[in-house]
Amino acid sequence: MQNKKLKVFVIAGEVSGDVLGGRIMSKIKNADFVGIGGENMQAVGLQSLFPMSDLSVMGIVEVLGHAKTLTRRIKQTVNAILKERPDVVLSIDAPGFAKSVIKQVRKHPDGKKLIENGLRFQHVVAPQVWAWRSGRAKKYAQIFDKLYAFFDFEVPYFTKYGLNTVAVGHPIADGLIGKYKKSEKKSEKIITLVPGSRMSEVKRLLPLMREVVDMLYRNGYMGYKFVIPVVETTKDYVMAQVSKWRVKPDLVSARDRYDVYAKSYLAIVASGTVSAELAMLHIPTIVVYKMNPITMWIGRRIINVKWVSLINILLNKSVFPELLGADARAENIVNAVQQLAIPSVREKMIMELKSADDLWRRPQGAATDLIADGIRK
Repeated sequence: MQNKKLKVFVIAGEVSGDVLGGRIMSKIKNADFVGIGGENMQAVGLQSLFPMSDLSVMGIVEVLGHAKTLTRRIKQTVNAILKERPDVVLSIDAPGFAKSVIKQVRKHPDGKKLIENGLRFQHVVAPQVWAWRSGRAKKYAQIFDKLYAFFDFEVPYFTKYGLNTVAVGHPIADGLIGKYKKSEKKSEKIITLVPGSRMSEVKRLLPLMREVVDMLYRNGYMGYKFVIPVVETTKDYVMAQVSKWRVKPDLVSARDRYDVYAKSYLAIVASGTVSAELAMLHIPTIVVYKMNPITMWIGRRIINVKWVSLINILLNKSVFPELLGADARAENIVNAVQQLAIPSVREKMIMELKSADDLWRRPQGAATDLIADGIRK
């Protein structure tokens, strides 16, 4: 397919997938793109079928409350694929939505014809079957034709069921490790706050972060400056909320977040891709998360890993403190901040983050190049 103009139907369900989707699209020459994405994918030519935020839902209870919208969007996406007749359907993260869409395409008579004519289904970001219900890998092997995993340890979970799985390294690492240098020491210490990219996350974590800021100031930490990178889907809400804070953080576009991260003294962030980004930049970080109590209760009983942060999982130890569920309280976060103000504690964490640099990357090339080449073949 080297000389043929490809048509690629891309599906991204959240901000991190949109960022990655934009990078992958920019690497694939002589191609047309349709599908679902946000501002990063739209910046390289995608006209999104509907707002990506409709898919940005996480948690069992939260998904149930969003079921009607998701059902409608699944049907709309299936119809669009059948109409557009792409060569490749490339889904990025959001495996549950992608699985539902592809199952329906595979069953549809027109979808079967497309598959006979060479339609392929490829997925980026291995579903975390190693964390819970490893048997789910068999179902994904029946849905996808090719899977791009980030890490070697993920590959056997899927290849055992016959799914062509390739470890490409973490795409973000290509642009972060060694590329952003810490600024010189300044009297002003920046604490970056990231309450998440989904509205449900922001509504739960932003009030907690406000408590943390207030408590730090009451405890005499007056030299800190607070910054929040904001994404398009939650920008207006965050602006309205922080306008009421006694200590007002600066708001910056998420597109400028790496410059902010590189200057940060430390970060307090929602569990997710951002913690991996900060680990690659060697920024001391505290990971927090709050979900619906029912979702959290169920999750604690079915998840098989000790940690939620990739850096902790990769190194098999607690590098980033994780304060989840009932532990995500202002006093606990402030205690963690105070610990990270101790030079020896900070230096130990930074050295551990540096030790993981080679685990994020592949020796044979940038992850986005490897994925783009795989789509072309």
